[in-house]
Amino acid sequence: MPTALITGITGQDGAYLSQLLLSKGYRVVGLLRRSASSDVVGERLRWLGVIEEVEFADGNMADLSSLIRVVQACRPDEVYNLAAQSFVAASWQQPLLTGSITGLGAANMLEAVRIARPEARFYQASSSEMFGKRQQALQNERTPFYPRSPYAIAKLYAHWMTVNYRESFGLHASSGILFNHESPLRGIEFVTRRITDAAARIKLGLAREIPLGNLEAQRDWGHARDYVQAMWLMLQQTAPDDYVVATGQTRSVRDVCRFAFGHVGLDYREHVTTDPQLLRPAEVDTLTGDAAKARDALGWESRIGFEELLAEMVEADLARHRQALGRG
Repeated sequence: MPTALITGITGQDGAYLSQLLLSKGYRVVGLLRRSASSDVVGERLRWLGVIEEVEFADGNMADLSSLIRVVQACRPDEVYNLAAQSFVAASWQQPLLTGSITGLGAANMLEAVRIARPEARFYQASSSEMFGKRQQALQNERTPFYPRSPYAIAKLYAHWMTVNYRESFGLHASSGILFNHESPLRGIEFVTRRITDAAARIKLGLAREIPLGNLEAQRDWGHARDYVQAMWLMLQQTAPDDYVVATGQTRSVRDVCRFAFGHVGLDYREHVTTDPQLLRPAEVDTLTGDAAKARDALGWESRIGFEELLAEMVEADLARHRQALGRG
C-alpha cells in the first residue's frame, strides 16, 4: 500500500485528491495545522464521504521541524504540496503571510523531503497566475512568467524552488501549472462559487443581487476532479517534469454569470452589479492554457466541460440552501 502525504488536504484539491488516491488503494495522510476551527476544517472530506479513511498529522508549513517529523513518521512514497494562502485578492492585504506559507512553505516541505525522505516523489501545486500579464495567446511550459499579485509571486518562488531541488538534489519533484479549476467544493470567496451561490440564493428568495468586480476578466476554467488526476499522473512518470494543466478554452466572468443564473431561469443582468472596490490593484485580463504536453506525455485531458461544471456547482448550492431552509 503506497503512502501519500498531502498538505492542504482540507481544501478543494486536497479533498478530491484524497478521494482519488483512496480509490487507488493508497494510505492517505493529511497535514493539519492546529486551529480553533478544527471541528469544521474537514467539511470537504466529509462531503465526499472519505474523512474516516484519511489519517491526519499535526504540522505547520512555517515550521520546518514539524514537517521533518511528519515525513519521518509517515514515510510517504508521494508528497503533494497543495497548502497555500490561495485567495489572490487577499494576497494584497496579507503579502507577508502569503509569501511565508505559499512560497517559503513549499521550500520547507522540499527541505523536509530532502532530509527525511529523498526517495519520495514530490508534487508542487503551481499556478497559472504566475503567467500574469499575458506574453502570448496560449500559455505553455515555455511561456515567460510575469506575476501580477503577491500570490503569483509566492507561487513563482515555490515553482522555481521545486525546479532547483530537482536539479540540485535529484529529487523526483514535479510542478503542475494548473489553470483555474472549480467544483462544488470551491471556497465561497472565489468568484465562480460566489456567483453560483448567489444564483441559488436569489432563486430561493434569500438575496436580490451580487456585487462583482471585473466582469470581462477571462480565465481557462476546468473541474478540480479532472485536475487532481493530472497531479497523480505526474508522479507516476519515470522522470520528473513540469506540466501545464488546462482546458484550452477561455470564458469571462460575465459568461459564468450568464450560465449560472440562466441555469435557474434568471437573467444575470437583473441581479449582478459592479463594485470598483472589488477590482484588483493589478489585473490579469486573460489566461488560456496549452496542455498539449500533459496530453501527450501523461495521456491526460479535461473531461468535464464548462457548462456541466457550473450546473453541478449551482445544483450543489441550491441543495445546501434548501437543506438550511428545511426544504429537503
